[in-house]
Amino acid sequence: MKKIILMITLILSFSVFALELSDAKQQGLVGERVDGLLGVVETSLEVKELVNSINAQRLAVYKQIAEKNAMTIDQVSVLAGEKAIKKTPKGQYIQNAAGQWVIK
Repeated sequence: MKKIILMITLILSFSVFALELSDAKQQGLVGERVDGLLGVVETSLEVKELVNSINAQRLAVYKQIAEKNAMTIDQVSVLAGEKAIKKTPKGQYIQNAAGQWVIK
């Protein structure tokens, strides 16, 4: 379980897009979804590309974690989503259980 938490922590702190992602979150353009992926709150081509790129990286890591721990990708994604939402600072968007965007 500690391995899973460590891997999820690593994926949620990708440095490749750290500045852009941080800016996008602060501007309310993207938010954390309950399934451990990023979601687009305000649509633009640049935001979609950022979200798609980060989500592809996250899914690749979720797959590795799932395989190493005899879990499904969905199980890993849900754990990652819970952790990401908890880590999200107040004032930024998160997805609620009903799939709506709300400000934390």
